[in-house]
Formats: sequence, structure tokens, C-alpha cells
Amino acid sequence: MAETMTLWRPTGPEELDLVRASGWKAWPPRLPDQSIFYPVLNEQYAIMIARDWNVPASGVGYVTRFDADRDSRPVTRSGRQAGATSLSCGCWPRISTKFNQHIVGQIEVVHEFRPDSRPTG
Repeated sequence: MAETMTLWRPTGPEELDLVRASGWKAWPPRLPDQSIFYPVLNEQYAIMIARDWNVPASGVGYVTRFDADRDSRPVTRSGRQAGATSLSCGCWPRISTKFNQHIVGQIEVVHEFRPDSRPTG
């Protein structure tokens, strides 16, 4: 069995609806206003993005969690591989069937933020 790593993805309602439609198994192709797919390795960083960016942009922000094979980790823009202690995992210019095949289990929502949400942490 391949070794996995947990990734966190802050997201808005439109993207989450597409994940739900996949049966919580896959990330959709990038939406028109999204140039990259950028999961992170740190839950608190994902919370900050969902609360501070997604809520003002779309009225609600979600933090999702999913496991992926460690082999799915991309090379970052600087050409170095993202390590387990960094905040970001790197970015994919587009989501492909190949990436989604590396997801182990289901994508799950672990936090939801709205304008009236209390700060966490």
C-alpha cells in the first residue's frame, strides 16, 4: 500500500458543489477564475484562507481534507519539491484524471465559515 499524506483545500461553494457531484472522490477542472489548484499541508493555513478569502468572495468558505499518495506531490514553481513541513504542497496548473486517481478515500468538509462565524484558533 502506498504511503499517503493529508492535504487541505480551502474552497468556495461552486467548487464544493462539483466535488459533491463527484461523490466526494475528485476535484473538478479549474473554474474560470482559478488559475491553479493549490492544496496546503497545514490545517490552520487552510482555515485562514477559507475564512479570510473565500467568505468575502462568495459568502461562505469551506476547508476540505483528503489523503493522496505521496507520489502525487508536484514540483513547486521554484523547482523544489514541497516538503512535509512547508505550508503549501505546490500547485497544479490544472486538475487531471491522473491527479484524482491519487486521492485515497473521500474528500471531506471539516470546517465551514460564514460572515458571522466566530474566529478559530
